[in-house]
Amino acid sequence: MPTFERDGATIAYTDTGAPDRPEAPVLVFGHGLLFSGWMFHPQIAALRARYRCVTLDWRGQGASPPAPGGYDLDSLTADAVALIRQLGVGPVHWVGLSMGGFVGLRLAARHPELVRSLVLLDTSAAGEEPEKTRRNNLLARVQQLVGIKAVLGRVKPLLFGPAFLADPAARATLAEWTAQLTRVGRGGLRQAVLGVSRRAPVIAELAAITAPTLVVVGADDVATPPAESEYLAAHITGAELHVVPECGHTSSLEQPAVITALLEKFLG
Repeated sequence: MPTFERDGATIAYTDTGAPDRPEAPVLVFGHGLLFSGWMFHPQIAALRARYRCVTLDWRGQGASPPAPGGYDLDSLTADAVALIRQLGVGPVHWVGLSMGGFVGLRLAARHPELVRSLVLLDTSAAGEEPEKTRRNNLLARVQQLVGIKAVLGRVKPLLFGPAFLADPAARATLAEWTAQLTRVGRGGLRQAVLGVSRRAPVIAELAAITAPTLVVVGADDVATPPAESEYLAAHITGAELHVVPECGHTSSLEQPAVITALLEKFLG
């Protein structure tokens, strides 16, 4: 997997390259906390014939090793800017889920010249609620001490909806997610959680977003409930909102065909 360096951090990314024509539109996917660019593999498989698809793994997650610092959302936004400019692919269609949406909001508001359109999946412009911050920080500390498997029972219902967790067909996806997560360094993962928990709200910046925007949320999302997405759609000019039934927080994996169809329609 290729990497690039920024501010003392090594950041891994994937790039399908242009399909048939060099001028093919570029999609950049930003993943959610406790995942990697892998969480978009169903969408990339469907779209790569028409789009150049790029993913990046945030610091300390996926294939990106722990970094000495810079886990805050502003630093991650700067990482995204650096990758887009290094590849020379801006403006891009940004697709961000949860943590990737936190970055997407900042990117679209502060660097409009780099964003052609914005897709926000299961995300929020608000800061973390104090109760959730305490819970997440405790879970992060426990996993750092004894490993992620010790807290998976608490984490799964936050990241996945009840319909997905009860579906036998989902077991392979959950097993792959668990296997990938166990390979991530504990210290870097804790810093990533803290970066999300300590994020500042960007509600005041929503008015600066001018890119066409699609907001999507799972009806059963408990990590960033539908009300958060409704707020985004109401405060980003021209944004459209879709609520996906029988879907929790990780919509790209829980309802991959639905998310892919929404992307195809929006991008088309």
